[in-house]
Amino acid sequence: MQSKTQSRTLNKSTQTKATPSAPQAVYSWEGVNRNGVKMRGETQAVNPNWLRAELRRKGINPGRIYKKPKPLFKPAIKPADIAQFARQLTTMMRSGVPMVQSLELMASGGDNPSVRDLVKKLTADIEGGASLGTALSRHPKYFDKLFVNLIKAGEQAGTLETMLEKVATYKEKSEALKAKVKSAMMYPIIVVVAATVVSAILLIWVIPQFKEVFSGFGADLPAFTLLVISFSDWLVANWWMPIVAFVAIGTSFSQARQRSPAFDRFVDKASLKIPIMGNILNLSAVARFARTLATMFAAGVPLVEAMDSVAGATGNALYEEASRRIQDDTARGVQLNTAMMTTQLFPNMMVQMTRIGEESGRLEEMLAKVADYYEAQVDALVDTLAKQIEPLIMAVLGGIVGSLVIAMYLPIFKLGSVV
Repeated sequence: MQSKTQSRTLNKSTQTKATPSAPQAVYSWEGVNRNGVKMRGETQAVNPNWLRAELRRKGINPGRIYKKPKPLFKPAIKPADIAQFARQLTTMMRSGVPMVQSLELMASGGDNPSVRDLVKKLTADIEGGASLGTALSRHPKYFDKLFVNLIKAGEQAGTLETMLEKVATYKEKSEALKAKVKSAMMYPIIVVVAATVVSAILLIWVIPQFKEVFSGFGADLPAFTLLVISFSDWLVANWWMPIVAFVAIGTSFSQARQRSPAFDRFVDKASLKIPIMGNILNLSAVARFARTLATMFAAGVPLVEAMDSVAGATGNALYEEASRRIQDDTARGVQLNTAMMTTQLFPNMMVQMTRIGEESGRLEEMLAKVADYYEAQVDALVDTLAKQIEPLIMAVLGGIVGSLVIAMYLPIFKLGSVV
């Protein structure tokens, strides 16, 4: 039997029904149920009095009720949030919960207010008579063509739950792969940032102190020391210039990639040739190609039509162009494995697995296995990069800091001759 002093927190907010036209706010509340157990939660309500009456109706004696302040800035909806949305909806519908009720539960219990608002819009569209696929298509910023097409295919074939499962799995694996690639790219960035910060600290705050000491030596300073002191003086007087230059270069680079397909292609092509990192990017593009195409086949989407989604999912301009060429070749009757071989971008093992899948009628299965294999390869390469980058970080930082220290101590080594 539970003690009256025992408290229990409701992790899931309760969605209350009020007049649809009445504006609602989120209220945090505390209360005690019939068994004397302390409870708390968050509920949407028209006003506190309405909420008190609703809590009493549920057997909860309300205590403190206060309106939860609205955040100044709503958090953005990330692809990971969409993957979580797909998985939650899949789990609820497989458990026998009706779609509208599933969406209402998700809208009331989500952590991200932007996601809650999006789910509420989807719920309103479906209650208004729209299908899930149609409701999703009204928000192309969050649900791409692949997502929408799979859901519509599932609705038409009467296999919505199965398609939701495939979409959820696809999104989760895609986001996991992206996270691994981003993790690999973070290591070089860490090296550059750490080296820049340490150098700036030494040049702006430490070296000027040595300069004052050297001014009383009464002897010529080594050329290397003079060079470092001159750069330190310039950086102290113009510290803002590197920041402006960095922002300008970053902005220009981003805009050039967005507005110039040729520049974007050049950057993507060059990135594939970076040692280790280029291999990671290559394999991740191949894995995304295979995973997306396998998912589209599972939905019964024709190959030529499926290549539109595949091209946009590869994440690299070269592989996107290759996907378009494959689409054109297969539309003329060329086999998929032959079209892939012609591009000279895809590994021989993937081409052979595709050929076996086409000949045996198990193309979807073979492509899924190819995706699993290359995703595992990306995992292994990321681990290898992590092990190799650690000594590199130490070497770079040691070289920079060591050079600055040597520059400052060279005059001290000559101090004996001056005395």
